[in-house]
Amino acid sequence: MYTSIPSVQVSLHLYNSLTKKEEQFVPIKEGEVKMYTCGPTVYGRPHIGNYSSFLLADLLRRWLEVSGHTVTHVKNITDVGHLTGDTAADADGDDKIEKQAQKEKVDPLDIARKYAEQYLADEKTLNFREPEHRPLASETIPEMITMIETLIEKKHAYVTDDGVYFDVTSFSDYGKLSGNTLDNLSAGSRIDINEKKKHPADFALWKKCVGANEHHILRWESPWGEGFPGWHVECSCMSDKFLGSPFDIHTGGEDLIFPHHECEVAQSQCSGSGKPHVNYWVHKRFIDMGDTKMSKSLGNVLTLPDIENMGFSPLDLRYYLLSVHYRTNLKFTQKGLEDGHKARRKIMEWMAEVDASGSAEENTDAQDEFATAMNSDLNTPAALATVFDLMSSSRNEGKLGACKAFVETVRATFGCFDSEEKEDIPQDVLDLAQKREEARQNKDFEASDSIRDQILTLGYEVKDTSEGQKIIKL
Repeated sequence: MYTSIPSVQVSLHLYNSLTKKEEQFVPIKEGEVKMYTCGPTVYGRPHIGNYSSFLLADLLRRWLEVSGHTVTHVKNITDVGHLTGDTAADADGDDKIEKQAQKEKVDPLDIARKYAEQYLADEKTLNFREPEHRPLASETIPEMITMIETLIEKKHAYVTDDGVYFDVTSFSDYGKLSGNTLDNLSAGSRIDINEKKKHPADFALWKKCVGANEHHILRWESPWGEGFPGWHVECSCMSDKFLGSPFDIHTGGEDLIFPHHECEVAQSQCSGSGKPHVNYWVHKRFIDMGDTKMSKSLGNVLTLPDIENMGFSPLDLRYYLLSVHYRTNLKFTQKGLEDGHKARRKIMEWMAEVDASGSAEENTDAQDEFATAMNSDLNTPAALATVFDLMSSSRNEGKLGACKAFVETVRATFGCFDSEEKEDIPQDVLDLAQKREEARQNKDFEASDSIRDQILTLGYEVKDTSEGQKIIKL
């Protein structure tokens, strides 16, 4: 499936959020990589900021495979336990899925199923590689109960009348990942006071269906009564179930560093051998909309359908997101997306020329330059610069045939340079679209609008883009 690159002198270096520095990546087992990615909470359609985080994992996975590694990738789906207050060390508030279920007046499981299907469809159009395992939190409850029992037995957790809590004072390294050590945390800052807890930063491993959670719909039997898991414990159990401990790489958005990943470090390490369960933590920076990050809570998000309604392909978005280094905040603009669209098309035109050319001795220098850029903490802007340099020189020097292996490497790495598969649009819709275009050319805009309305009644919408009409299924 992948064309392995020639051997280069520079090995992969990644910025490790745990050590706060760039480090040479050395897998636990040579040639094999185990990687976990925090997937979506399926209470609504993910926005492009979410997808930029998932895209980082896909890029890293692709580059590891192009470099000759075998990757076992786990990406979960959270379908229970993620509360509206989970930006704090301990969460209170409504379950996000149940809250959306109440809004739409349907069963929570139907909500989870609906948005999980949308998410998987979006991943396909964005050309994400399928992970080897995609566990659901709701299907991993027995493993969570076992981990919690172990933490209680080891004196790292305790039971109260409303749940089971992790004792942060029992873990001296709490705060090592995020910098939010117990000395830096105080009641009233990023944590709430709860008299039932030993320390304000103690976080819930299990929530009993009592008090505010009395009517929680999704619930399971446990040694502590009916309830549901805390969000943080879910990823610890799903990663351990499919990857074991320790494993190589954990990815996610920088917004997950605290409290989610910090709590994950604590409970995984304390329930296991006492040693770190992840060697490399890799986090994606935010996408900014103006001067603020993209966030559902701020109401400034864009979804994949929004991008398509702007006249752009999902792969245009993929290119745009990858054109900026993952540790740089991308300031999203429509102009930037348009520039990404044009750049992507130029590269694809050159690749088509390379594909049509005769074979020649391969340009290994370009391969080495590309690999060096990617091995430097996934420096995609520098990697793309080598592509544009070779585009120019290969055309000027008549050496397109020497770029075939390079082109395959770039395609496999970026995943956005293959032509999109055309949707099987009914012939009657295509015929109407053609008539509409003819009307527009004749400046008969009344007829054009009428035909557009006919197309709408058939379940399709016509968008006028810089490249002509685009037909979108509604």
